[in-house]
Amino acid sequence: MTESTTSSPHDAVFKTFMFTPETARDFLEIHLPEPLRKLCNLQTLRLEPTSFIEKSLRAYYSDVLWSVETSDGDGYIYCVIEHQSSAEKNMAFRLMRYATAAMQRHLDKGYDRVPLV
Repeated sequence: MTESTTSSPHDAVFKTFMFTPETARDFLEIHLPEPLRKLCNLQTLRLEPTSFIEKSLRAYYSDVLWSVETSDGDGYIYCVIEHQSSAEKNMAFRLMRYATAAMQRHLDKGYDRVPLV
C-alpha cells in the first residue's frame, strides 16, 4: 500500500516498518499501555488507508492506521511519530482531527457505533 510521500526520511523508515503487520504487532506489544493492549486482538491488525479528505477537499495524511478487533468491537490504532525541528502549538488539535476523521470514515462504512481510536 502506497500513501503520500514524505519530506522526512525518518518518517519514511517508520512507515516502511509499520506497514508490515508482524513489525507493527511487535511495536504495539511493546508500546501500547497494558490496559489497551489487553483490549486488542493484535492478530487481527489490518492496514487502513490514511488519507482523509474533508469537505474543503484539503487532504490530511496520518502516519499509519490499523484496524483491530477489540473486546468491545472494532477499533483503530493510529500510530504517529513526528520528527519535527520545532514544536507545533496545535499538534494536539491536529492529532484529534486525524482521530475524528478515522471515526467518520468508520461510520461512513455503515457501522453504527463510533470506534475506539
